[in-house]
Amino acid sequence: MEWFNVGKIVNTHGIRGEVRVMSRTDFPEERFAIGNKLGLFTAGAKKPIMVKVASHRTHKNFDLLSFEGYPTINDVEPFKEGFLKIAEHDLGDLEEGAFYHHEILGCHVFSEEGEEIGKVTEILETGANDVWEVTPAKGKKHYIPYIEDVVKEVDIEGKKITIDVLDGLLS
Repeated sequence: MEWFNVGKIVNTHGIRGEVRVMSRTDFPEERFAIGNKLGLFTAGAKKPIMVKVASHRTHKNFDLLSFEGYPTINDVEPFKEGFLKIAEHDLGDLEEGAFYHHEILGCHVFSEEGEEIGKVTEILETGANDVWEVTPAKGKKHYIPYIEDVVKEVDIEGKKITIDVLDGLLS
């Protein structure tokens, strides 16, 4: 089974079993909903500890979570630096034109003329739109904004993305 990262536990919070989570999901309300099950991967663990969300709230830039069966700080202390993940079968359907990061990473990027530009190696979240880091076989990386004017076609099954190379885009 494949697992996808939705957050990292960076510390405990208080004495009542809450943990501070740096969210890595666009859907924290859904992923951290009370009753939702998550896989907790501690450092070096191959198998997750399955946890069920007992409470969720936000505080500053963190999501604060507690888990059923872990009521004290001593229970959650070993979870620090662990990753919260969801199973592949728990991924929901996205709206048209939206993709999960794992679907885009590794795709080959081509110009509309068929020239290969490189492979998507990272996705940067800038706020207005994502920017895809595209690494060619030789040369320096390119940064492609995920906007309608540039990205013309995304073929997830074929791992192929076609873009319109606007003037100055590949500098």
